[in-house]
Amino acid sequence: MNVSAQGRAAIMQREGCRLRSYQDSVGVWTIGVGHTGRSSPPPVEPGMEISQEQADEFLAADLAPAERAVNRAIHCQMTQNQFDAMVSLSFNIGTHAFETSSVVRLLNEGQTAAAASAFLLWDKPAVLVERRHAERDQFLADGYASV
Repeated sequence: MNVSAQGRAAIMQREGCRLRSYQDSVGVWTIGVGHTGRSSPPPVEPGMEISQEQADEFLAADLAPAERAVNRAIHCQMTQNQFDAMVSLSFNIGTHAFETSSVVRLLNEGQTAAAASAFLLWDKPAVLVERRHAERDQFLADGYASV
């Protein structure tokens, strides 16, 4: 599966898009839509500036590992909105953290409601609480067809 247009838009809304580098809530240099250079090049440096086109390209490259992580980790049927929410989580917390998370374990065990609640465990720093609620709500939404 790949993240849907709605899922990508939700990630962009949650992350925001800044065309000049800045330090995120934990001090990591970031640019575009959450691009840090950890998932794909280039590394982000102070004073760096990019175009909107570059921000879109960075996001596509950065989402690819998150999509692969969800596809690799989830062994049960999932809806597009569940996939999109998990890509958002994986994109934000990192693929290893996602793959070893209780979200993955619980969903694979068929405990969908518990998996949704497990999104809320990833609430540090506190600025992420609202994002986790939005991801959980997206995960539980009925708006997409089952895949």
